[in-house]
Amino acid sequence: MTKILTGGVGKVEVTEAIGKLGIDSLDVVASSDMDAAMKLRVGQADYYLGTCHTGAGASLGVLVGLMGSAACHTFGRSVPTEEKVAELLADGKKVFGFSMDQIDVIAPLMARAIAARG
Repeated sequence: MTKILTGGVGKVEVTEAIGKLGIDSLDVVASSDMDAAMKLRVGQADYYLGTCHTGAGASLGVLVGLMGSAACHTFGRSVPTEEKVAELLADGKKVFGFSMDQIDVIAPLMARAIAARG
């Protein structure tokens, strides 16, 4: 089971969007950024999806500080391709940020890509 923690202002919406996909191999839980960082660091979670209004700083600020920039990526307000997401996951990224107005597109894209790696 792959555990995804969600955070930021749209954490409930991200959790619901992924839950609606019905991917049995994913456990998605709304979290705080501090709790997520601690769980990621000790292996109690696999990925973090954070949201804010711009998808830039606030969605990942604490995680970048505690996990390091090498583990993090922000899409900002852009929508990535499936290939880009697969590339980022293959490169070891575990923490992703995006804007609230992209939840309906990016959350399912991320969930499917993460599940495909499982």
